[in-house]
Amino acid sequence: MLISYIFLGVSLLNSLNNFHVSSCDLNCTEKPVFTPSRLVVKYGDPTSANCSVCQHCQSSFGLEIPVGDKKENGTLISWTVDHLTEWGLSPLCWYTAAAGQQCCSSLEITLYNPPDNVVLNIKGNSWVWSEGQNITLECSVQNVAPVENLRVTFYRGQRQLGQKQSNKKGDKPVSETFHLDFTSTKEDNGGEFWCEAELLLGPDGPQPPPVVKSRNFSATVFYEPYLTAVSPPSPTVLTEGNPLQLDCSAVGNPRPTYTWAVPSGVSPTKSSVLIINSTTTKDKGQYTCFVSNNQGNVTVKFDVDVKRDYTKYYIAAAIIGAAVIIFLMVITYFKYYKNTRMGQYNLKDVLRLRRQHSAVPTAL
Repeated sequence: MLISYIFLGVSLLNSLNNFHVSSCDLNCTEKPVFTPSRLVVKYGDPTSANCSVCQHCQSSFGLEIPVGDKKENGTLISWTVDHLTEWGLSPLCWYTAAAGQQCCSSLEITLYNPPDNVVLNIKGNSWVWSEGQNITLECSVQNVAPVENLRVTFYRGQRQLGQKQSNKKGDKPVSETFHLDFTSTKEDNGGEFWCEAELLLGPDGPQPPPVVKSRNFSATVFYEPYLTAVSPPSPTVLTEGNPLQLDCSAVGNPRPTYTWAVPSGVSPTKSSVLIINSTTTKDKGQYTCFVSNNQGNVTVKFDVDVKRDYTKYYIAAAIIGAAVIIFLMVITYFKYYKNTRMGQYNLKDVLRLRRQHSAVPTAL
């Protein structure tokens, strides 16, 4: 019977105390002051705070918190706990004013738990895609608190793909899966995809904020060929004897194959580059390169015009002309020399001179 009375008395005191605390004024002029004003504590870690109740308290005061140890030194109350594991705590420091009303302050405590694990998955469970495919990534964050402070970021390499935050509220740890939708591109091929969960606990929280990352997954994206070579001017005009190089290099996944349609007399190739070391007029015409893989194809056309080289004919004509000129000059020279240096001789004049000399009389 005595035990029943004791239990009843304790319950009554607790009820009265709860009544007092629940009816206290949080907006009074000289309310108690907590130092620090906010606590951010990792689950299971130790923590402490002090409450300066009032300067001249003449009546009762106290600190209401169900865990830890409390010590009073005048109107200063110290509170410590070795391992904080209680969720949703909100300590109240209070005193009763002279008029009988209670004045109190509450201490904001954020108890956090970094994620136990972060897992990246993909809807359909395949990391092999085609270009233009709709992709849904799933980042599962397990056992994190408080979830309202959680930010999840999706990455490809070091590039951010998107961020998500929870709409849930609550103090205790929860698990949640976040989704990101996007359309695959050829730039995703070979990319490393991952996600991270970050607890943003403000300036009073740990710096940098706690971050837990998922493992990386490499994606394979199949895509049709696209050209990487710079197209030459069309048409391509050459002089015979000069080399010709046509390039239709492309990238694609799977690796593309090359087929050439060329003018008659030109040897085709299976390479992305067609080379003719010395062109002739027979090499002119249209060259078509077909690039393909199982995702698609692309066609490139080159118009080539090869002009005849008349340089050798000009040189031959110049040589022949020079030879003719030299020959004419030689003939002219010798003809002039014969007429001016050696003179002209007439056979009749020679005979007449001889007869005149023979008719001279002999002296007696």
